[in-house]
Amino acid sequence: MQDEELEGKLNKRERYKARLRPYDYFEQFETLDFESLSEGDRLYLQDFGIFTTDFLEDEFTLRLRVPAGRLSAEQFTSIADVATKYDLHIILTARGGIQLHGIESDNVLDIFNKINSLGLTSWQSFGDNIRNIVTDVYDGRGKYSEIEVYPIIMQMQEYILKNPRYVGMLPRRVSIGISGNRANVTSFFANDIYFALAKKDETLGFNVFMGGKNTDVAQDADIFLLPHEVFDFFKAFVEAFYLHGSRFSRSKTRLIYLIEDIGMDGLKEHIQTEYAGKLQSAGKLLLEKKEFSAHEILKDGTYAFCYQTDFARVNADEIKKISEYATRHNAEIRIGIDQKIYILGLQDNLVPFKSPKESATVVACAGNLCPYSFWNIKDETSYLPLTKINEYSIQVGFSGCAKGCGRHHHTDIGLIGLKTNNFGDTQGGARVFIGAEHSDGASVGRMLFSMVPLEHLHKVLSLIITIFEQSGYKDFEDFSRHILNKYSEKFLAMWFLANLQTSQVIDLQENKNIKENFEHEKKLLEEYFPKSEFLALIDDDFSNAISVISKELWTIEGKDPNYTPPIKRVVFR
Repeated sequence: MQDEELEGKLNKRERYKARLRPYDYFEQFETLDFESLSEGDRLYLQDFGIFTTDFLEDEFTLRLRVPAGRLSAEQFTSIADVATKYDLHIILTARGGIQLHGIESDNVLDIFNKINSLGLTSWQSFGDNIRNIVTDVYDGRGKYSEIEVYPIIMQMQEYILKNPRYVGMLPRRVSIGISGNRANVTSFFANDIYFALAKKDETLGFNVFMGGKNTDVAQDADIFLLPHEVFDFFKAFVEAFYLHGSRFSRSKTRLIYLIEDIGMDGLKEHIQTEYAGKLQSAGKLLLEKKEFSAHEILKDGTYAFCYQTDFARVNADEIKKISEYATRHNAEIRIGIDQKIYILGLQDNLVPFKSPKESATVVACAGNLCPYSFWNIKDETSYLPLTKINEYSIQVGFSGCAKGCGRHHHTDIGLIGLKTNNFGDTQGGARVFIGAEHSDGASVGRMLFSMVPLEHLHKVLSLIITIFEQSGYKDFEDFSRHILNKYSEKFLAMWFLANLQTSQVIDLQENKNIKENFEHEKKLLEEYFPKSEFLALIDDDFSNAISVISKELWTIEGKDPNYTPPIKRVVFR
Protein backbone atom coordinates (compact mmCIF):
# COMPACT_ATOMS: atom_id res chain seq x y z
CA MET A 1 0.00 0.00 0.00
CA GLN A 2 2.83 2.36 0.84
CA ASP A 3 4.45 1.70 -2.55
CA GLU A 4 1.16 2.48 -4.32
CA GLU A 5 0.75 5.73 -2.37
CA LEU A 6 4.33 6.72 -3.19
CA GLU A 7 3.87 5.98 -6.88
CA GLY A 8 0.74 8.11 -6.89
CA LYS A 9 2.76 11.11 -5.72
CA LEU A 10 5.40 10.72 -8.42
CA ASN A 11 5.20 13.02 -11.42
CA LYS A 12 3.93 11.51 -14.65
CA ARG A 13 7.33 10.86 -16.16
CA GLU A 14 8.49 9.07 -13.02
CA ARG A 15 5.44 6.81 -13.11
CA TYR A 16 6.42 5.70 -16.62
CA LYS A 17 10.00 5.04 -15.46
CA ALA A 18 8.74 2.98 -12.52
CA ARG A 19 6.91 0.68 -14.92
CA LEU A 20 9.59 0.39 -17.61
CA ARG A 21 13.13 1.76 -17.72
CA PRO A 22 13.95 3.79 -20.85
CA TYR A 23 16.92 1.50 -21.50
CA ASP A 24 14.60 -1.51 -21.65
CA TYR A 25 12.06 0.41 -23.72
CA PHE A 26 14.68 0.84 -26.45
CA GLU A 27 14.44 -2.90 -27.23
CA GLN A 28 11.22 -2.18 -29.14
CA PHE A 29 12.59 0.87 -30.94
CA GLU A 30 13.03 -0.80 -34.34
CA THR A 31 9.38 -1.92 -34.40
CA LEU A 32 7.75 1.40 -33.46
CA ASP A 33 5.06 2.93 -35.63
CA PHE A 34 6.01 6.59 -35.55
CA GLU A 35 2.64 7.61 -36.96
CA SER A 36 0.73 6.32 -33.96
CA LEU A 37 2.83 6.95 -30.88
CA SER A 38 1.39 6.99 -27.38
CA GLU A 39 2.18 9.58 -24.74
CA GLY A 40 4.61 7.13 -23.16
CA ASP A 41 6.37 6.54 -26.48
CA ARG A 42 6.95 10.26 -26.90
CA LEU A 43 8.39 10.59 -23.41
CA TYR A 44 10.69 7.59 -23.78
CA LEU A 45 11.94 8.68 -27.20
CA GLN A 46 13.30 11.92 -25.73
CA ASP A 47 15.96 9.86 -23.95
CA PHE A 48 17.32 8.92 -27.37
CA GLY A 49 17.24 12.46 -28.74
CA ILE A 50 13.94 12.15 -30.62
CA PHE A 51 11.14 14.56 -29.80
CA THR A 52 8.02 16.29 -31.03
CA THR A 53 5.66 18.81 -29.47
CA ASP A 54 1.96 18.88 -28.78
CA PHE A 55 1.61 21.27 -31.71
CA LEU A 56 3.44 19.21 -34.34
CA GLU A 57 3.03 15.58 -33.37
CA ASP A 58 3.94 14.28 -36.82
CA GLU A 59 7.10 16.36 -37.26
CA PHE A 60 10.14 15.14 -35.37
CA THR A 61 13.46 16.61 -34.27
CA LEU A 62 16.66 14.67 -33.65
CA ARG A 63 19.27 16.16 -31.30
CA LEU A 64 22.89 15.01 -31.53
CA ARG A 65 25.42 14.94 -28.73
CA VAL A 66 28.69 16.58 -29.78
CA PRO A 67 30.89 16.33 -26.66
CA ALA A 68 32.99 19.47 -26.23
CA GLY A 69 31.67 20.57 -29.62
CA ARG A 70 34.27 18.46 -31.42
CA LEU A 71 33.49 16.53 -34.58
CA SER A 72 35.39 15.60 -37.70
CA ALA A 73 34.95 17.14 -41.13
CA GLU A 74 33.71 13.77 -42.35
CA GLN A 75 31.05 13.62 -39.65
CA PHE A 76 29.97 17.19 -40.35
CA THR A 77 29.68 16.46 -44.08
CA SER A 78 27.70 13.28 -43.42
CA ILE A 79 25.22 15.23 -41.29
CA ALA A 80 24.81 17.69 -44.17
CA ASP A 81 24.22 14.78 -46.57
CA VAL A 82 21.46 13.40 -44.35
CA ALA A 83 19.86 16.85 -44.09
CA THR A 84 19.94 17.24 -47.86
CA LYS A 85 18.50 13.81 -48.58
CA TYR A 86 15.55 14.27 -46.20
CA ASP A 87 15.11 18.05 -46.63
CA LEU A 88 15.87 18.85 -42.98
CA HIS A 89 16.72 22.09 -41.21
CA ILE A 90 19.98 22.21 -39.23
CA ILE A 91 20.32 24.20 -36.01
CA LEU A 92 23.35 24.50 -33.72
CA THR A 93 22.30 24.35 -30.08
CA ALA A 94 23.36 26.48 -27.12
CA ARG A 95 25.11 23.37 -25.76
CA GLY A 96 27.38 22.94 -28.75
CA GLY A 97 25.22 20.22 -30.28
CA ILE A 98 23.22 19.86 -33.49
CA GLN A 99 19.49 19.49 -34.10
CA LEU A 100 17.85 18.19 -37.27
CA HIS A 101 14.32 19.58 -37.66
CA GLY A 102 11.44 18.60 -39.92
CA ILE A 103 11.80 14.81 -39.84
CA GLU A 104 8.74 12.99 -41.18
CA SER A 105 7.47 10.00 -39.24
CA ASP A 106 8.36 7.55 -42.02
CA ASN A 107 12.01 8.62 -41.88
CA VAL A 108 12.69 8.79 -38.13
CA LEU A 109 14.16 5.31 -37.79
CA ASP A 110 16.32 5.59 -40.90
CA ILE A 111 17.74 8.99 -39.93
CA PHE A 112 18.33 7.88 -36.33
CA ASN A 113 20.34 4.87 -37.50
CA LYS A 114 22.33 6.86 -40.06
CA ILE A 115 23.28 9.59 -37.58
CA ASN A 116 24.13 7.15 -34.78
CA SER A 117 26.45 5.26 -37.12
CA LEU A 118 28.72 8.27 -37.65
CA GLY A 119 30.64 7.96 -34.40
CA LEU A 120 28.28 10.52 -32.87
CA THR A 121 25.14 9.72 -30.91
CA SER A 122 21.75 11.15 -30.05
CA TRP A 123 21.40 9.08 -26.87
CA GLN A 124 20.59 11.08 -23.72
CA SER A 125 20.66 14.42 -25.52
CA PHE A 126 17.16 15.18 -24.19
CA GLY A 127 14.97 13.95 -21.33
CA ASP A 128 16.10 13.29 -17.76
CA ASN A 129 19.75 12.76 -18.56
CA ILE A 130 23.21 14.24 -18.40
CA ARG A 131 22.96 16.48 -21.46
CA ASN A 132 25.77 17.25 -23.91
CA ILE A 133 28.83 18.12 -21.79
CA VAL A 134 30.32 21.46 -22.76
CA THR A 135 33.60 23.33 -22.56
CA ASP A 136 35.26 26.32 -24.16
CA VAL A 137 35.73 26.02 -27.89
CA TYR A 138 39.47 26.73 -27.51
CA ASP A 139 39.99 23.93 -24.98
CA GLY A 140 43.58 22.67 -25.11
CA ARG A 141 44.62 24.91 -28.01
CA GLY A 142 43.82 28.50 -27.10
CA LYS A 143 46.30 30.92 -25.55
CA TYR A 144 44.26 30.97 -22.32
CA SER A 145 44.09 27.18 -22.00
CA GLU A 146 45.83 25.73 -18.92
CA ILE A 147 44.24 22.27 -18.64
CA GLU A 148 42.79 20.40 -21.60
CA VAL A 149 39.50 18.93 -20.38
CA TYR A 150 38.39 16.96 -23.46
CA PRO A 151 39.75 13.64 -22.08
CA ILE A 152 37.77 14.22 -18.85
CA ILE A 153 34.61 15.00 -20.85
CA MET A 154 34.97 11.76 -22.82
CA GLN A 155 35.41 9.82 -19.56
CA MET A 156 32.20 11.37 -18.28
CA GLN A 157 30.28 10.65 -21.46
CA GLU A 158 31.42 7.06 -21.71
CA TYR A 159 30.38 6.47 -18.09
CA ILE A 160 26.79 7.70 -18.43
CA LEU A 161 26.11 6.92 -22.09
CA LYS A 162 23.90 3.84 -22.46
CA ASN A 163 24.36 3.09 -18.76
CA PRO A 164 21.09 1.30 -17.85
CA ARG A 165 21.10 2.84 -14.38
CA TYR A 166 21.08 6.40 -15.70
CA VAL A 167 19.52 6.41 -19.18
CA GLY A 168 16.47 8.61 -18.67
CA MET A 169 16.43 7.71 -14.97
CA LEU A 170 17.72 10.89 -13.33
CA PRO A 171 15.15 13.03 -11.49
CA ARG A 172 15.61 15.75 -14.11
CA ARG A 173 18.06 16.93 -16.75
CA VAL A 174 21.61 17.82 -15.66
CA SER A 175 23.78 20.26 -17.59
CA ILE A 176 27.54 20.08 -17.08
CA GLY A 177 30.23 22.59 -18.00
CA ILE A 178 33.96 22.27 -17.45
CA SER A 179 36.75 24.54 -18.62
CA GLY A 180 40.47 24.60 -18.05
CA ASN A 181 40.76 28.05 -19.63
CA ARG A 182 41.54 31.32 -17.83
CA ALA A 183 39.25 33.18 -20.25
CA ASN A 184 36.23 31.72 -22.01
CA VAL A 185 34.24 32.78 -25.04
CA THR A 186 31.01 32.19 -23.10
CA SER A 187 30.16 31.82 -19.41
CA PHE A 188 29.33 28.41 -17.90
CA PHE A 189 27.51 29.51 -14.74
CA ALA A 190 24.10 28.51 -16.16
CA ASN A 191 25.03 24.83 -15.75
CA ASP A 192 23.77 22.56 -12.96
CA ILE A 193 27.41 21.85 -12.21
CA TYR A 194 30.43 23.77 -13.45
CA PHE A 195 34.08 22.84 -12.97
CA ALA A 196 36.00 26.14 -13.26
CA LEU A 197 39.75 26.59 -13.55
CA ALA A 198 41.31 27.39 -10.18
CA LYS A 199 44.62 27.22 -8.33
CA LYS A 200 45.40 25.99 -4.83
CA ASP A 201 48.86 25.74 -3.27
CA GLU A 202 50.34 26.62 -6.69
CA THR A 203 48.56 23.62 -8.23
CA LEU A 204 46.01 23.97 -11.02
CA GLY A 205 42.64 22.27 -10.72
CA PHE A 206 38.97 23.13 -10.60
CA ASN A 207 36.56 24.87 -8.23
CA VAL A 208 33.06 23.39 -8.24
CA PHE A 209 29.86 25.41 -8.68
CA MET A 210 26.42 23.78 -8.48
CA GLY A 211 22.77 24.72 -8.93
CA GLY A 212 22.75 26.83 -12.08
CA LYS A 213 20.00 26.87 -14.69
CA ASN A 214 18.52 29.28 -17.22
CA THR A 215 17.29 31.64 -14.50
CA ASP A 216 19.96 31.13 -11.83
CA VAL A 217 23.74 31.13 -11.53
CA ALA A 218 25.57 28.12 -10.14
CA GLN A 219 26.65 28.61 -6.53
CA ASP A 220 30.14 28.21 -5.11
CA ALA A 221 30.29 24.76 -3.49
CA ASP A 222 33.66 25.51 -1.79
CA ILE A 223 35.29 22.44 -3.35
CA PHE A 224 38.65 22.20 -5.14
CA LEU A 225 39.48 19.18 -7.30
CA LEU A 226 42.70 18.13 -8.96
CA PRO A 227 42.26 17.15 -12.62
CA HIS A 228 42.53 13.42 -11.89
CA GLU A 229 39.82 13.73 -9.20
CA VAL A 230 37.14 15.28 -11.41
CA PHE A 231 35.86 12.06 -12.96
CA ASP A 232 35.39 10.27 -9.63
CA PHE A 233 33.67 13.35 -8.20
CA PHE A 234 31.43 13.44 -11.27
CA LYS A 235 30.38 9.82 -10.71
CA ALA A 236 29.62 10.53 -7.05
CA PHE A 237 27.63 13.63 -8.00
CA VAL A 238 25.51 11.76 -10.54
CA GLU A 239 24.76 8.96 -8.09
CA ALA A 240 23.90 11.43 -5.30
CA PHE A 241 21.44 13.28 -7.54
CA TYR A 242 20.01 9.96 -8.78
CA LEU A 243 19.37 8.83 -5.19
CA HIS A 244 18.27 12.07 -3.53
CA GLY A 245 16.82 14.37 -6.19
CA SER A 246 13.06 14.97 -5.96
CA ARG A 247 10.82 12.93 -8.25
CA PHE A 248 7.51 14.55 -7.34
CA SER A 249 6.42 17.96 -8.65
CA ARG A 250 8.06 18.33 -12.05
CA SER A 251 8.67 22.03 -11.47
CA LYS A 252 10.84 21.27 -8.42
CA THR A 253 13.09 18.47 -9.66
CA ARG A 254 16.17 20.38 -10.88
CA LEU A 255 19.33 20.30 -8.78
CA ILE A 256 18.82 23.85 -7.53
CA TYR A 257 15.67 22.76 -5.66
CA LEU A 258 17.54 19.94 -3.93
CA ILE A 259 20.06 22.55 -2.79
CA GLU A 260 17.22 24.78 -1.57
CA ASP A 261 15.78 21.83 0.33
CA ILE A 262 18.88 20.42 2.04
CA GLY A 263 21.45 23.18 1.53
CA MET A 264 24.79 23.03 -0.25
CA ASP A 265 26.33 21.29 2.76
CA GLY A 266 23.61 18.63 2.63
CA LEU A 267 24.30 17.99 -1.05
CA LYS A 268 28.02 17.79 -0.37
CA GLU A 269 27.37 15.21 2.34
CA HIS A 270 25.44 13.05 -0.14
CA ILE A 271 28.26 13.37 -2.66
CA GLN A 272 30.90 12.59 -0.04
CA THR A 273 29.06 9.36 0.80
CA GLU A 274 29.64 8.22 -2.80
CA TYR A 275 33.12 9.76 -3.18
CA ALA A 276 36.12 7.88 -1.83
CA GLY A 277 38.43 10.88 -1.63
CA LYS A 278 38.46 13.77 0.80
CA LEU A 279 36.94 17.03 -0.41
CA GLN A 280 39.20 20.08 -0.23
CA SER A 281 38.00 23.66 0.20
CA ALA A 282 38.00 25.87 -2.88
CA GLY A 283 41.12 27.42 -4.36
CA LYS A 284 41.52 30.74 -6.12
CA LEU A 285 39.27 31.06 -9.15
CA LEU A 286 41.24 31.82 -12.33
CA LEU A 287 38.73 33.59 -14.54
CA GLU A 288 39.41 36.61 -16.69
CA LYS A 289 37.14 38.37 -19.14
CA LYS A 290 38.67 38.75 -22.60
CA GLU A 291 37.26 39.87 -25.91
CA PHE A 292 37.62 37.33 -28.69
CA SER A 293 37.87 38.30 -32.35
CA ALA A 294 37.00 36.41 -35.52
CA HIS A 295 40.67 35.41 -35.68
CA GLU A 296 42.55 34.08 -32.67
CA ILE A 297 46.16 32.96 -32.55
CA LEU A 298 46.57 29.59 -30.87
CA LYS A 299 49.28 28.19 -28.59
CA ASP A 300 51.12 26.52 -31.45
CA GLY A 301 51.21 29.71 -33.55
CA THR A 302 48.42 28.66 -35.90
CA TYR A 303 45.12 30.54 -36.18
CA ALA A 304 41.45 29.91 -35.48
CA PHE A 305 38.61 31.42 -37.50
CA CYS A 306 35.11 31.95 -36.10
CA TYR A 307 32.32 31.54 -38.64
CA GLN A 308 29.26 33.48 -37.49
CA THR A 309 26.12 31.52 -38.30
CA ASP A 310 22.68 32.83 -39.18
CA PHE A 311 21.74 32.89 -35.49
CA ALA A 312 22.45 29.15 -35.09
CA ARG A 313 20.90 28.18 -38.43
CA VAL A 314 23.19 26.58 -41.01
CA ASN A 315 22.53 24.83 -44.29
CA ALA A 316 24.12 21.82 -45.91
CA ASP A 317 26.10 23.86 -48.44
CA GLU A 318 27.71 25.93 -45.67
CA ILE A 319 28.67 22.80 -43.75
CA LYS A 320 30.22 21.18 -46.81
CA LYS A 321 32.14 24.35 -47.66
CA ILE A 322 33.53 24.57 -44.13
CA SER A 323 34.33 20.84 -43.99
CA GLU A 324 36.11 20.89 -47.34
CA TYR A 325 38.16 23.92 -46.32
CA ALA A 326 39.12 22.33 -42.99
CA THR A 327 40.13 19.10 -44.71
CA ARG A 328 42.18 20.92 -47.33
CA HIS A 329 44.07 22.87 -44.65
CA ASN A 330 44.37 19.97 -42.18
CA ALA A 331 42.36 21.98 -39.67
CA GLU A 332 39.94 21.03 -36.90
CA ILE A 333 36.22 21.88 -36.66
CA ARG A 334 34.53 22.71 -33.36
CA ILE A 335 31.06 24.00 -32.48
CA GLY A 336 30.90 26.59 -29.72
CA ILE A 337 28.10 27.00 -27.19
CA ASP A 338 27.80 30.46 -28.73
CA GLN A 339 26.36 28.63 -31.79
CA LYS A 340 29.32 29.53 -34.01
CA ILE A 341 31.54 27.22 -36.03
CA TYR A 342 35.28 27.40 -35.36
CA ILE A 343 38.09 26.22 -37.62
CA LEU A 344 41.31 25.64 -35.64
CA GLY A 345 44.85 25.13 -36.92
CA LEU A 346 44.98 27.45 -39.94
CA GLN A 347 48.35 28.71 -41.13
CA ASP A 348 47.23 32.31 -41.66
CA ASN A 349 44.55 34.70 -40.44
CA LEU A 350 42.84 35.36 -43.75
CA VAL A 351 39.04 35.22 -43.93
CA PRO A 352 38.27 31.97 -45.74
CA PHE A 353 34.64 32.94 -46.39
CA LYS A 354 32.20 35.62 -45.30
CA SER A 355 29.82 34.89 -42.43
CA PRO A 356 26.13 35.33 -43.33
CA LYS A 357 25.17 37.45 -40.30
CA GLU A 358 26.59 39.66 -37.55
CA SER A 359 25.77 37.16 -34.82
CA ALA A 360 29.05 36.83 -32.93
CA THR A 361 27.64 37.79 -29.52
CA VAL A 362 24.04 36.61 -29.96
CA VAL A 363 22.83 33.24 -28.66
CA ALA A 364 19.38 32.26 -29.92
CA CYS A 365 16.90 29.43 -29.53
CA ALA A 366 15.55 27.44 -32.47
CA GLY A 367 13.05 30.18 -33.33
CA ASN A 368 10.35 29.29 -35.83
CA LEU A 369 11.56 25.69 -35.96
CA CYS A 370 10.12 25.30 -32.47
CA PRO A 371 6.35 25.81 -32.23
CA TYR A 372 6.68 27.24 -28.72
CA SER A 373 8.57 30.23 -30.10
CA PHE A 374 6.57 33.46 -30.47
CA TRP A 375 9.23 35.34 -32.39
CA ASN A 376 11.87 34.14 -34.80
CA ILE A 377 15.05 36.16 -34.37
CA LYS A 378 16.56 34.45 -37.40
CA ASP A 379 14.14 36.11 -39.80
CA GLU A 380 13.32 39.28 -37.86
CA THR A 381 16.69 40.75 -36.93
CA SER A 382 15.54 44.22 -37.99
CA TYR A 383 14.16 44.59 -34.48
CA LEU A 384 17.71 44.49 -33.07
CA PRO A 385 20.40 47.20 -33.42
CA LEU A 386 22.86 44.56 -34.58
CA THR A 387 25.56 46.97 -35.75
CA LYS A 388 25.87 48.50 -32.28
CA ILE A 389 25.57 45.10 -30.59
CA ASN A 390 28.41 43.81 -32.73
CA GLU A 391 30.54 46.98 -32.34
CA TYR A 392 30.57 46.72 -28.55
CA SER A 393 30.49 42.91 -28.34
CA ILE A 394 27.31 43.10 -26.25
CA GLN A 395 26.22 39.62 -25.23
CA VAL A 396 22.58 39.05 -26.20
CA GLY A 397 20.56 35.98 -25.27
CA PHE A 398 17.34 35.43 -27.16
CA SER A 399 14.66 32.92 -26.16
CA GLY A 400 11.60 32.62 -28.36
CA CYS A 401 9.46 31.70 -25.34
CA ALA A 402 9.66 31.58 -21.55
CA LYS A 403 11.40 28.15 -21.56
CA GLY A 404 14.64 30.12 -21.86
CA CYS A 405 16.72 28.06 -24.31
CA GLY A 406 18.65 31.20 -25.31
CA ARG A 407 20.10 31.78 -21.81
CA HIS A 408 18.54 35.26 -21.71
CA HIS A 409 19.23 35.63 -17.96
CA HIS A 410 22.97 35.07 -18.48
CA THR A 411 23.79 37.82 -20.98
CA ASP A 412 24.16 41.61 -21.07
CA ILE A 413 20.76 42.00 -22.72
CA GLY A 414 18.24 39.16 -22.60
CA LEU A 415 15.05 38.85 -24.64
CA ILE A 416 12.04 36.53 -24.51
CA GLY A 417 9.62 36.56 -27.42
CA LEU A 418 5.98 36.63 -26.26
CA LYS A 419 2.49 37.29 -27.59
CA THR A 420 0.47 40.15 -26.14
CA ASN A 421 -2.63 42.20 -26.80
CA ASN A 422 -1.77 44.78 -24.15
CA PHE A 423 -0.56 47.22 -26.78
CA GLY A 424 -3.08 46.74 -29.53
CA ASP A 425 -2.62 45.21 -32.95
CA THR A 426 1.07 44.32 -32.67
CA GLN A 427 2.98 41.34 -34.00
CA GLY A 428 4.03 40.29 -30.52
CA GLY A 429 6.74 41.59 -28.27
CA ALA A 430 9.75 40.86 -26.14
CA ARG A 431 10.41 40.77 -22.42
CA VAL A 432 13.68 42.59 -21.78
CA PHE A 433 16.35 41.70 -19.20
CA ILE A 434 19.56 43.62 -18.52
CA GLY A 435 22.48 43.69 -16.13
CA ALA A 436 23.71 40.11 -15.73
CA GLU A 437 27.20 39.85 -14.28
CA HIS A 438 27.63 36.61 -16.14
CA SER A 439 31.37 36.20 -16.67
CA ASP A 440 32.09 35.43 -13.01
CA GLY A 441 28.63 34.17 -12.07
CA ALA A 442 27.88 37.12 -9.79
CA SER A 443 24.25 37.61 -10.84
CA VAL A 444 21.66 36.96 -13.51
CA GLY A 445 19.96 39.68 -15.50
CA ARG A 446 16.94 41.51 -14.07
CA MET A 447 13.71 42.21 -15.89
CA LEU A 448 13.58 45.74 -17.27
CA PHE A 449 10.29 45.52 -19.19
CA SER A 450 7.72 42.72 -19.03
CA MET A 451 6.75 43.50 -22.62
CA VAL A 452 7.96 45.77 -25.41
CA PRO A 453 6.04 45.50 -28.72
CA LEU A 454 8.36 44.44 -31.52
CA GLU A 455 7.65 47.68 -33.37
CA HIS A 456 9.31 49.61 -30.53
CA LEU A 457 12.06 47.17 -29.57
CA HIS A 458 14.80 48.58 -31.83
CA LYS A 459 14.29 52.06 -30.36
CA VAL A 460 14.31 50.76 -26.77
CA LEU A 461 17.47 48.69 -27.22
CA SER A 462 19.18 51.53 -29.09
CA LEU A 463 18.48 53.87 -26.18
CA ILE A 464 19.93 51.38 -23.69
CA ILE A 465 23.07 51.03 -25.80
CA THR A 466 23.39 54.80 -26.30
CA ILE A 467 23.26 55.41 -22.56
CA PHE A 468 25.87 52.68 -22.16
CA GLU A 469 28.05 54.42 -24.78
CA GLN A 470 27.83 57.71 -22.92
CA SER A 471 28.69 56.10 -19.58
CA GLY A 472 32.38 55.90 -20.42
CA TYR A 473 32.52 52.13 -19.85
CA LYS A 474 33.84 50.04 -22.73
CA ASP A 475 32.28 46.78 -21.58
CA PHE A 476 28.53 46.39 -21.02
CA GLU A 477 29.08 44.06 -18.09
CA ASP A 478 31.14 46.74 -16.32
CA PHE A 479 28.34 49.23 -17.06
CA SER A 480 25.91 46.80 -15.42
CA ARG A 481 28.12 46.18 -12.41
CA HIS A 482 28.91 49.82 -11.64
CA ILE A 483 25.74 51.61 -12.77
CA LEU A 484 22.68 49.54 -13.69
CA ASN A 485 22.85 47.19 -10.75
CA LYS A 486 23.08 50.03 -8.22
CA TYR A 487 19.45 50.93 -8.96
CA SER A 488 16.13 49.10 -8.60
CA GLU A 489 14.53 47.40 -11.60
CA LYS A 490 11.51 49.71 -11.53
CA PHE A 491 13.63 52.84 -11.41
CA LEU A 492 15.61 51.66 -14.44
CA ALA A 493 12.36 51.06 -16.31
CA MET A 494 11.21 54.56 -15.35
CA TRP A 495 14.51 56.12 -16.39
CA PHE A 496 14.46 54.60 -19.86
CA LEU A 497 10.74 55.36 -20.32
CA ALA A 498 11.31 58.96 -19.22
CA ASN A 499 14.04 59.32 -21.84
CA LEU A 500 11.80 57.82 -24.50
CA GLN A 501 8.83 60.01 -23.60
CA THR A 502 10.86 63.22 -23.54
CA SER A 503 12.99 62.28 -26.59
CA GLN A 504 16.18 62.72 -24.58
CA VAL A 505 19.26 60.67 -23.80
CA ILE A 506 20.21 61.47 -20.21
CA ASP A 507 23.02 59.46 -18.70
CA LEU A 508 22.68 57.38 -15.58
CA GLN A 509 25.31 58.38 -13.06
CA GLU A 510 27.19 55.95 -10.84
CA ASN A 511 25.40 55.62 -7.51
CA LYS A 512 28.20 55.09 -5.00
CA ASN A 513 26.38 55.51 -1.72
CA ILE A 514 22.76 54.47 -2.10
CA LYS A 515 21.45 51.29 -3.64
CA GLU A 516 17.81 50.75 -4.57
CA ASN A 517 16.59 53.62 -2.38
CA PHE A 518 13.16 54.77 -3.57
CA GLU A 519 13.34 58.35 -2.27
CA HIS A 520 16.77 58.87 -3.79
CA GLU A 521 15.64 57.41 -7.12
CA LYS A 522 12.51 59.59 -7.15
CA LYS A 523 14.60 62.69 -6.55
CA LEU A 524 16.79 61.79 -9.53
CA LEU A 525 13.71 61.72 -11.76
CA GLU A 526 12.53 65.04 -10.37
CA GLU A 527 15.97 66.57 -10.91
CA TYR A 528 16.51 65.42 -14.49
CA PHE A 529 12.89 65.49 -15.72
CA PRO A 530 11.57 68.42 -13.66
CA LYS A 531 8.55 69.37 -15.78
CA SER A 532 7.45 65.92 -16.82
CA GLU A 533 3.82 64.96 -16.36
CA PHE A 534 4.63 61.43 -15.23
CA LEU A 535 5.97 62.69 -11.90
CA ALA A 536 2.38 63.16 -10.71
CA LEU A 537 1.77 59.44 -11.24
CA ILE A 538 4.48 58.28 -8.84
CA ASP A 539 3.09 57.25 -5.46
CA ASP A 540 4.70 54.60 -3.24
CA ASP A 541 6.65 53.06 -6.11
CA PHE A 542 7.04 53.44 -9.87
CA SER A 543 4.61 50.72 -11.01
CA ASN A 544 1.67 52.96 -11.85
CA ALA A 545 3.80 55.44 -13.79
CA ILE A 546 5.52 52.64 -15.71
CA SER A 547 2.17 51.15 -16.72
CA VAL A 548 0.70 54.46 -17.90
CA ILE A 549 3.79 55.68 -19.80
CA SER A 550 4.41 52.37 -21.56
CA LYS A 551 0.75 52.27 -22.66
CA GLU A 552 0.97 55.82 -23.97
CA LEU A 553 4.20 55.20 -25.83
CA TRP A 554 3.49 51.80 -27.29
CA THR A 555 -0.27 51.31 -27.75
CA ILE A 556 -1.85 51.59 -31.18
CA GLU A 557 -4.88 53.63 -30.10
CA GLY A 558 -8.22 52.18 -31.07
CA LYS A 559 -6.81 48.68 -31.58
CA ASP A 560 -6.50 47.71 -27.94
CA PRO A 561 -9.84 46.72 -26.40
CA ASN A 562 -8.46 47.52 -22.94
CA TYR A 563 -7.01 50.87 -23.90
CA THR A 564 -8.33 53.99 -22.21
CA PRO A 565 -6.97 57.49 -22.90
CA PRO A 566 -4.69 58.80 -20.16
CA ILE A 567 -6.16 61.15 -17.59
CA LYS A 568 -5.28 64.82 -17.75
CA ARG A 569 -2.36 65.40 -15.43
CA VAL A 570 -0.73 68.32 -13.67
CA VAL A 571 2.21 69.87 -15.53
CA PHE A 572 5.07 70.96 -13.27
CA ARG A 573 6.24 74.49 -14.00
